[in-house]
Amino acid sequence: MQILRYETYKQNVANTEKATQTIQQNLDEQVLDIIRAVQKRGDEAALVYTKKFDKADVTSLSVSEEEWNNAFNSIKTEQPALFEALTAAAENIRQYQQKTKEEGFQFSPQPGIQLGQKITPLDRVGVYVPGGKASYPSTVLMDVIPAVVAGVEQVVITTPPRPDGSLDPAVLTAAKIAGATGVYKIGGAQAVAALAYGTESLPKVDKIVGPGNAFVARAKKWVFGDVAIDMIAGPSEICAFADNTVPPSYVAADLLSQAEHAEDATSICVTTDADYAEEVQKEVERQIPLLERAAIIRESIQANGKIIICDDEDQAMELINSIAPEHLQLMGAGAEKQVEKVKHAGAIFIGPYSSEPLGDYFAGPNHTLPTNGTARFSSPLGVYDFMKKSSTIHYSKERLLDYADTIITIAEAEGLTAHANAIRIRKENNDASS
Repeated sequence: MQILRYETYKQNVANTEKATQTIQQNLDEQVLDIIRAVQKRGDEAALVYTKKFDKADVTSLSVSEEEWNNAFNSIKTEQPALFEALTAAAENIRQYQQKTKEEGFQFSPQPGIQLGQKITPLDRVGVYVPGGKASYPSTVLMDVIPAVVAGVEQVVITTPPRPDGSLDPAVLTAAKIAGATGVYKIGGAQAVAALAYGTESLPKVDKIVGPGNAFVARAKKWVFGDVAIDMIAGPSEICAFADNTVPPSYVAADLLSQAEHAEDATSICVTTDADYAEEVQKEVERQIPLLERAAIIRESIQANGKIIICDDEDQAMELINSIAPEHLQLMGAGAEKQVEKVKHAGAIFIGPYSSEPLGDYFAGPNHTLPTNGTARFSSPLGVYDFMKKSSTIHYSKERLLDYADTIITIAEAEGLTAHANAIRIRKENNDASS
């Protein structure tokens, strides 16, 4: 794991951003071809791409009720510990999301005027659940439950099938626990296209949420506007700010927990202690061979793992805010006060025992978080992502007439005389009748 001084890291970031833009442009041609094919040929194209990319020769994209129930019952009876864990996590997520649910309001600034906001859930939502290198029942819970709490009537899941055409029973069990209304065996850009435009099997949805690989991220970018999306998620990230009050083994373990997601995941440790940086580096090297996904972790750490040494806490916090990490762990002394200095982060874990996997699986706040620095302007997935707001305006005749001339003045200043006329005609009609 590379150890860098603050200044060197900042220069490296500028060079990396240019390379990333080129990679994304190269992906776009492939992604747009897939989107156009699914738009044109529906299920037929989706099945072809499923065979090509997932090596799964499925004849139907839909998961049958029998397959779904069998998976649920098998986990419940054969893996009761997993079933209980998923159920407990679901309850924590549900409780947390209920707290974030917004209510509409009405108020009267003066007699004859009633203003307000009406909040309405979306009709249909598509949840993308990654597959491939791992199975993610936790993502099912995190992404479906907020939609259900919001009141969305149809919440469907798309996820890549295994080569034999099946889905992980744990994913299907989580889908039933969370309250999904349908599951489909399709992944990649083709799944995003199917959700955005509909096929014979999949309903067209109003919004697509959930993380995925680079193809999924670019596809979400291209369908945005025809359908809403939550965010364009990039590779997983973790940034840990630690000092010598924290065992280096804790820091290393947390960094590696994100590195195992994929080779392009990013793991960063920020510290103000050069000696401590070396201790963390040694601990990372010690732990990697002990882990099951060591090959993926090794590649991730070599490519994107960094320990950055800052001059002091203020410089460290400035760096953290410029990174705007998906996961931020404030692990050292004074962590509770450091939270106040954090402006940009997807999720903040406070103290040495608030390990990042706690948020991934169990605590309740969402683990679908802004990546690639988008925490500067984005929030974790939540109930608010599945609801829309309408403003309400009700003026009595008397109040409209009170302000008629004011409104006409503004409309005419903009040259929109029809706007002015819509108000004037009411004013003149009431002047004539009085």
